[in-house]
Amino acid sequence: MWRKLILALVIVPLGVVLIALAVVNREPAVLILDPFGGAKSSFSLQAPFFLFLLGAFALGLVVGGIASWLNQGKWRRTAREEAREARDWRRQADRLEKELETLDPAHHRPQLPAE
Repeated sequence: MWRKLILALVIVPLGVVLIALAVVNREPAVLILDPFGGAKSSFSLQAPFFLFLLGAFALGLVVGGIASWLNQGKWRRTAREEAREARDWRRQADRLEKELETLDPAHHRPQLPAE
């Protein structure tokens, strides 16, 4: 339900805007990667402007995803530690249950009085 709502309210309009930008910005543009080389630099790219826009958008998505992943590292580490601790507790509980089963049940388990 929520995914469909997010898709309808965010992703679809964003896609429409990106397609409109791609259609409007089809003229070739030069991206100069050498800040000291001037207009005739060997470190330059010529492509339609919408490719630079889409590339910047994709780069922003990748950088944001990496930043989020790095920021959530402490929570992933905590989850691993808690899962390890839960496995240890489960093993100990299983071991204690097996020990109780091997003992004589008449002597070691308290009996409730029958009413």
